[in-house]
Amino acid sequence: MTLDIKGGLKNTSISRNRYAVFEELLSNAIDSYLIRRSADPQAPGLRIEIGVEFVNSSLFPDADDQIVVWCKDNGAGFGDAQVKAFVTKDTTYKDYLNIQGIGKCKGAGRIQFFHYFSQLHIDSVIASAGGRWRRTLRANAEAREITEADFVTQSEPDGDVETCVMLKRMTKRSFAALFDPSTFRSDFSARTIHDVLYTAFLQRFIVLKKIIGDFTVAIVEVAGAARSEQLIASGQLPTAVGVVPIGLRCGHRADIGACALTLTRYALDPADSPSLEHEVALCANAAMVMSLSRHFLRSAADRRRPIGGKIELLLVEGDVLDRTVNVQRDGFDLPKECGPAREFDDDFSMQDIIESLEDTVYAILTPPDFDRDQLIDATQEKFGISRSMLESANIKIHYGDTEENIAKRALRKFQDEIVHDTSSIIDMKQALLKLDPRSSDFRDVLSELSWRYTSSLQKMDMANLSQLVVRRTAMLDILQRATERMLDCQQDAPGKRRDHEKILHNIFFPTGKDSDDTVDHDIWILNEEYHYYDHIASDKALSSISWDGKQLFDADIDDSLERLFRINNEVHHLKRPDIAIFNKEGAAIIIEFKAPGVQLQEHINDLAQYARLLAAKSDGRIKRFYGYLVGDCMDESRMPPGWTRFPASDGYFLTARLDDPKTGRQYGELYSELLFYEHFVTRARNRLAVYKRRLNLHF
Repeated sequence: MTLDIKGGLKNTSISRNRYAVFEELLSNAIDSYLIRRSADPQAPGLRIEIGVEFVNSSLFPDADDQIVVWCKDNGAGFGDAQVKAFVTKDTTYKDYLNIQGIGKCKGAGRIQFFHYFSQLHIDSVIASAGGRWRRTLRANAEAREITEADFVTQSEPDGDVETCVMLKRMTKRSFAALFDPSTFRSDFSARTIHDVLYTAFLQRFIVLKKIIGDFTVAIVEVAGAARSEQLIASGQLPTAVGVVPIGLRCGHRADIGACALTLTRYALDPADSPSLEHEVALCANAAMVMSLSRHFLRSAADRRRPIGGKIELLLVEGDVLDRTVNVQRDGFDLPKECGPAREFDDDFSMQDIIESLEDTVYAILTPPDFDRDQLIDATQEKFGISRSMLESANIKIHYGDTEENIAKRALRKFQDEIVHDTSSIIDMKQALLKLDPRSSDFRDVLSELSWRYTSSLQKMDMANLSQLVVRRTAMLDILQRATERMLDCQQDAPGKRRDHEKILHNIFFPTGKDSDDTVDHDIWILNEEYHYYDHIASDKALSSISWDGKQLFDADIDDSLERLFRINNEVHHLKRPDIAIFNKEGAAIIIEFKAPGVQLQEHINDLAQYARLLAAKSDGRIKRFYGYLVGDCMDESRMPPGWTRFPASDGYFLTARLDDPKTGRQYGELYSELLFYEHFVTRARNRLAVYKRRLNLHF
């Protein structure tokens, strides 16, 4: 038999558990003692010492630390059967011993030794054939394989039965991937190793105490002449607060009771181990394999904060976990998620296991001051996800959740259901096309198709409208602050140019672009209908606007517009309409924004001038005009006659003919409004309230 080191390193991945080496050493030491105790019930009590020595492999004091790790135990040691098992990677040796409390072995642990360290030394004194023998091994990762012949055996008549496994020359690549050099000393301190092993092996320690009685595990730290020690003693082990059976749940399987879990709860005193954190872990063969703490307590502060003065340790066991633990013993060979395609699979998924645990675990880990309603309200305000949406998607809110992950879960659930419903609808439609309309099945399939489609509409509305409402609410808040000159970019600063009009302009539509350049704008604030017009141009040359492959206006329209404004105002001779919107029915919308403090009545004629020019230069294709002059103040005493005040709010409107001043020929009609920013913000909020009522939102 041989242990193929090179093949093992190539085919067995490094464990994601940073302390896999220490856990493997401790597990093997416990197993070795149980083998000895089975053969000799009068064997002395179990003593294990796990040590870490910090050494500097260089003459320079600031060089990187190295560590030497060892494990001493008074177990059976490396007898012939144990040596044979050691050099067999996929050994079943321990499985057939039929010894209570012993762990199962796949032989991957010793490969982890060589992932982390390049040298392995074994020194074992065994009792065999009426005598004592010393068996040693010196191996390194550069060797291709280890055979039984590599173990050296010699007589040791006076030696105590004891084994020491030592690991040297750590592989920096593996350690660098998992440990921070700045915390190297604390990561391998006796206190840290104690807490890691105490947590990981607590359930096994408790079982071990029932089998063998008292025992001691010493964790030793050596640095130069300094030595410190932490003990794990059987007399200090806690008593379980409770054992809760957990039924596995899966939406795609009916045999829920076929595979159950058991959650054992321990409440630890933080004063005994200050570095302990709350832990929720999946275990296999009485040892911790996978931590779920970050799933249930996402914040590091929450994991450290005692609940009711205690640190909670929740260990989950079950047959499905024992059967599926992976070779590295840092996870399980189970699918990550569950889905309809897995309906007939034998095993549950990790998603099924975690979801089955949630109610019980959160009931223990939730502090009494957790305000679930406040978190739901915050999610609604921030993302537009209402309480009714969460209930519809069956989203449970737990301690440790944030507004962001709640929104992601809800929207992902809606999207998954929409995709599933859409796929079902398409399949049903294809089936319907193949049916004879004279058959009874035809009407049945048609009715189900109609019901499926109708029921999916609400999910689509919720998913889409919630995002629209949040975006629009935010834009209205920004616009209102901009009109009040409250945005950070509007505050006075030395040498900073005030450009309030351009800021307001860009909130509605990006300056210098048109709807061929961007579809991301907020012209809906002015009027919902304008969002769907065929072409929108914002502060662009009108001669650049094309229509059905042809230019919409005469080529000289921009020159004419420039001359028009040069006559009226030298300062604004290059001015164009802030926003111009067109549709194929021959209508145009002209929008002019004025900076806060600019009197609106002084610019009423701008709308008529734009409209006349656009009508004349479009060869009669644009005949109906809607003009909006928007600002925040006006002198009503200077308003020209004919304008009518809105009955419900400030602002005026006017409908008038557009005539050629010389010939009297009618160009078209112009409907104009003088609006305050506050006025149409209110109108937009009222329209938005319709969506909010549909989603049952309250912000």
